[in-house]
Amino acid sequence: SAEQVKQALDYQHSHNVRFGEAVVALGLARPADIVWALSQQFRYPYAPTTEQTLNEELVVANDPFSEEVEAFRDLRSQLLMTVLGGGEARHALAVVSPDVGDGKTFIAANLAVAFSQLPGRTLLVDGDLRAARLHEVFGVESGAGLTSILAGRAEPNVIKPVGHLPNLYLLPAGVVAPNPVELLQQAAFSLLLRELLDNFDHVIVDTPAASRGSDARIIA
Repeated sequence: SAEQVKQALDYQHSHNVRFGEAVVALGLARPADIVWALSQQFRYPYAPTTEQTLNEELVVANDPFSEEVEAFRDLRSQLLMTVLGGGEARHALAVVSPDVGDGKTFIAANLAVAFSQLPGRTLLVDGDLRAARLHEVFGVESGAGLTSILAGRAEPNVIKPVGHLPNLYLLPAGVVAPNPVELLQQAAFSLLLRELLDNFDHVIVDTPAASRGSDARIIA
């Protein structure tokens, strides 16, 4: 209220502190609320602690100022300065791993969130047509998705926006197909990636573990 704002301003001037510190000292807000307000002011989206509906695996969205998250920022910077940087052409990034349980989906999901905190639009594609999990991580419907597009049955609104993260979108894997390798080796997949790169600034593709077949190699 206006009265509380005046109270906080008076406290700020008398104690020579920042306005946010004054609000916290007076018990009008929590430190986490101040950080959230600053993140909106400086356009740094993440899931607010009061509405934490995102999966706990999404550490970049849920706990953006932790040391663990700093590692994702560093990885993002390295990628932008090397394989994703230089030249006018955009490149998609495939996240691969040797075995199941290596943490590939965890890396892909959090890296996508990290990229979405930069200017531009980021798309995360679930290319694991064998054991898709990204729709669960981000809490979106898994009906139509990549398999529908590759099978020539594209449906509207197949690319889903991610709540709380306005620059992040997800293309789920879709229904389980009996022939994932054949679907990925079609020209339609390459054409789809080119189209996505025309519409998104960053495209990251999660893949099945290499131990499950040649899918990851084909996507990469």
